[in-house]
Amino acid sequence: MARGAGIETLASLCAVLLLLQLAAAGSGGGHGAGSSSFDYKRALHSSLLYFEAQRSGHLPYNQRVRWRGHSGLADGLQQGVDLVGGYYDAGDNVKFGLPMAFTVTMLSWSAIEFGAEVAAAGEWRHVLEAIKWGTDYFVKAHTDPDVLWAEVGDGDTDHYCWQRPEDMTTSRQAYKVDRENPGSDLVGETAAALAAASIVFRRSNPHYSHLLLHHAEKLFEFGDKYRGKYDSSVSEAWRYYASVSGYGDEMLWAALWLHRATGRAEYLDYAVAMADEFGGTSWAITEFSWDVKYAGLQILAAKLLLEGRHRPEHRPTLEQYRSKAEHYLCACLGKNGAAGNVNRTAGGMLYIRQWNNMQYVTNAAFLLAAYSRYLTAASGGAAAALRCPDGPVGAGELLALARAQADYVLGANPAGMSYMVGYGRRFPRRVHHRAASIVSHRADGRFVGCVQGYDRWFRRPGSNPNVVVGAIVGGPDHRDRFSDRRSNYEQTEACTYNTAPMVGVFAHLHSEGARERK
Repeated sequence: MARGAGIETLASLCAVLLLLQLAAAGSGGGHGAGSSSFDYKRALHSSLLYFEAQRSGHLPYNQRVRWRGHSGLADGLQQGVDLVGGYYDAGDNVKFGLPMAFTVTMLSWSAIEFGAEVAAAGEWRHVLEAIKWGTDYFVKAHTDPDVLWAEVGDGDTDHYCWQRPEDMTTSRQAYKVDRENPGSDLVGETAAALAAASIVFRRSNPHYSHLLLHHAEKLFEFGDKYRGKYDSSVSEAWRYYASVSGYGDEMLWAALWLHRATGRAEYLDYAVAMADEFGGTSWAITEFSWDVKYAGLQILAAKLLLEGRHRPEHRPTLEQYRSKAEHYLCACLGKNGAAGNVNRTAGGMLYIRQWNNMQYVTNAAFLLAAYSRYLTAASGGAAAALRCPDGPVGAGELLALARAQADYVLGANPAGMSYMVGYGRRFPRRVHHRAASIVSHRADGRFVGCVQGYDRWFRRPGSNPNVVVGAIVGGPDHRDRFSDRRSNYEQTEACTYNTAPMVGVFAHLHSEGARERK
């Protein structure tokens, strides 16, 4: 980093000049600095469209992304189960259970925390549809109390092939976890997703909410009784979605979501009793992702402490959880002192690692926005503060950083590039995405084979024929540099778990902007 200091300083100056120019121009879909300079409502609308582009299965009559078609209609048939539906995780045609479940958890948390704002923006029906597309699949994939289908498709064969999902000729082998081949991380995350979703549907569809909660509870029992990492049982997942953090974080995460969904003390008792063994109160983490859930669960636990919703004997452990949550938030703010901070690029982007860094940005933005709300609610706003080594931080500063990261995604960056596809005037045109990069089957129904797809579509220099609106790509490197090439999958591939947390963030920022304008 020291060798690049001069370049990064220059980049900072360029970024300032760019933002001033954009603010002066005052044009287009995302422009300049300031609380109301980006159209967050439009970004919210686009983000929910993206999930329709990622659907697998038989598409409904009200499908808005018309360049997609039915796909994966025989999923599970070889194993004698119905695994039709769910989401493709990114630009491939595999259904990976762990990132899909995390996506649904974050969509549900967005709806729980910022539901009023989502509804005010006119997107409530669409967020319910996005969540239900995932939860319907999880219910089908949970075929027995101690069986959960973990994956459909094989990443190795899929990555040798460049085809539209409507034309798939690759393996649709399905893989499961069970008593003999456990997967507590996958099972725990799916339980968390279903528990969170049950809260979302509690009023509008109480029967469905009860069904989701029933499956969540049974999955939690399964994951706790038969412990193990899912990628040890499903080796096909290891190369693509290895559970590096293990299963402790997912089981604590699931317990806290089940406590929030049911109010039953046994789940909070579990989160307290297992806090140390599973790393909840010992791991100080500076990232939050589909794999590493510690920061998220620590914030859920801290919320209980802030609200006083706990028994006296739980307080010491919840204080430890809160300390670790504050470590994460203070690290994002750069106020952790010698304890370590999250790096930032010269343009202001939080930076964790090279491959798909934007997932860490969007998830951080959500946690910052959510905790800002928790602090405000805890004591009416004024007195509540985050306790950082470099001094207390108010709720407003947390939300300001969440906004800055959202604005970076939408175009307030040195490249002047929106990393949300379809938003603004300049966005990635060569997204690493099979369905988007090949002509729609509706426009040309002729079969596209594996090799043909690579030769004719993957290697072509032009823009994708279909715009996968709302997709948030992997984003720029540590120097804010981005190369819009289809082969540059570390930067141009988009994932469902990049966009899911921004549903809540965009809704909240739109609401805040409307309130400030009054």
